[in-house]
Amino acid sequence: MSLVVTDTLADERVEFTADGDVTLYVCGLTVSDDPHLGHARLWFHADVLHRWLDHLGYDVRHVENVTDVNEKITARVGERDEWAEERDVAEAFTATTFDAMRGLNLLRAEVYPRVTEHVPEIRELVATLIEKGYAYESNGSVYFDVTTFDDYGKLSNQDVDELEAQGEPDERSEKRNPADFALWKAGGVSETAAREHAKHDHGDAVPEGETWESSWGEGRPGWHVECSAMSTTHLGDTLDIHMGGRDLVFPHHENEIAQSEAATGETFARHWLHVGLLAMEGEKMSSSIGNFWTVPDALDELGVNVIRTFYAGAAYRSEQALTEETIAEAEERWERLSRTYDRAVDALDSVDASAKATDEDLRAAVGTARDDFAAAMNDDLNLREATAALLELTDAVNRHVDEAGAGAGDDPPAYDYRGLREAVEAFEELAGDVLGLQFETETDGDVELAGELVELVLDVREAEREAGNYERADELRDALREVGVEIEDGPDGATYRFE
Repeated sequence: MSLVVTDTLADERVEFTADGDVTLYVCGLTVSDDPHLGHARLWFHADVLHRWLDHLGYDVRHVENVTDVNEKITARVGERDEWAEERDVAEAFTATTFDAMRGLNLLRAEVYPRVTEHVPEIRELVATLIEKGYAYESNGSVYFDVTTFDDYGKLSNQDVDELEAQGEPDERSEKRNPADFALWKAGGVSETAAREHAKHDHGDAVPEGETWESSWGEGRPGWHVECSAMSTTHLGDTLDIHMGGRDLVFPHHENEIAQSEAATGETFARHWLHVGLLAMEGEKMSSSIGNFWTVPDALDELGVNVIRTFYAGAAYRSEQALTEETIAEAEERWERLSRTYDRAVDALDSVDASAKATDEDLRAAVGTARDDFAAAMNDDLNLREATAALLELTDAVNRHVDEAGAGAGDDPPAYDYRGLREAVEAFEELAGDVLGLQFETETDGDVELAGELVELVLDVREAEREAGNYERADELRDALREVGVEIEDGPDGATYRFE
């Protein structure tokens, strides 16, 4: 069965096709705050898509941008002493974003392009659109004329004549049509925008953000044109897959299509995949609303495996609710997988594993699990059913370990070595390599001694916390994480596990 995906542009399920390499562009984060679980939901589904395409034999070229030019970033200048410029704020949150990505066990993209690195390409794209008659200059700004692009609205299924005005109110007098959007904005960030997005009082010193010279005057790139310039620079004029949050369909992705196809004359993206939003307390998780759970905090409390198992509980295209019940379900599912994997490894590596013992039911269960997992993944990345296939395999493995471990009559225990090896490989390949879950395995060295050393560090960390030295305590926790020790703080104190 071929991979089928829900394509927003086609407005239906379609068969995914690609010749050789797959180019995957993911609309990345605007680095104006710490990343939260809403952002991470897109990361997870893009990561699993990348992993599944790898599994199918494709060579995936994955690019994910970093938007480091934005009025929300500028608004935070001066909030801390070290945030003297827009670039300082962006670099701080870019660093926390990359840390969160690594903590979530995401495959690295081929490159993470930043807007500030691609201003020359942005200016060139804007100039091309003006030259071809799709854009016009007005008072030092440049706007895309939506009436010049016949297919405008094809992604969001909107009629250009019925669209409301795009952009800030002060832009409207400069535009030919209310729905035209900015490719280049004259000057810096407006005082109104800076104050609107600020989390502190700027007083009279309102930051304007970084600006660049252009043929139309000094200014800043428009939001939409940034992604077109970065994606085509690194992946070419036509992408196989463009992926992003559903809230970006309009206007962001609609505008990307218009400006990209107007400039190149080529199809911008063959497939458009959009990930539904994450809801918390009945509302979209959002930094601006304030109802968010940062990725570092969630990792500290839940661990990477529970978070990834949680995301696997709902289809990428639908919304997902973060509740106590959905987290509890994820914890139970991960525990079943982890516990069964450990039991299988222990039995496989024991002296009771036999080269001649055969459990046809176990071996058949491995084959069924692989087939069902593949069918679910090819069915529009149905992660819930794919996980269910692995949970069915846990039942077969536990049954075998229980029955074979008990022996039969006067016969000693005899595990099916080959069957258990196939089961362990299925868990590692499908749950590990594809779903990105991390099973605990003992590494070389004295594990008991390692545990004693970790407990010693935890004692020091607890003493630092009691003394109010929380920054030092966090540094100790982070240092343990870097060497593969995951710490979880609970009401009865800290616990740890080796990743």
